[in-house]
Amino acid sequence: MQHIVMPRLGLTMESGDIVQWRKREGESFEEGEIILEVDTDKVTTEVPAPFTGKLVKILVQEGESADVSAPIAEAE
Repeated sequence: MQHIVMPRLGLTMESGDIVQWRKREGESFEEGEIILEVDTDKVTTEVPAPFTGKLVKILVQEGESADVSAPIAEAE
């Protein structure tokens, strides 16, 4: 099992809000494919998958926040 973590999208970013998951639990994804949108204090950004896999469990739901580097989903 691997974790997808909240990426650092800016030098001063400490946390981000999940705007939308583009993939649902059970769906496969390719490295580089957009899997979610994150809102920071400055901008909403599309986030690509860091590796190829399958989304097993979403840990941080849409509308919730997570600190940078915190696990936001589990994948295999």
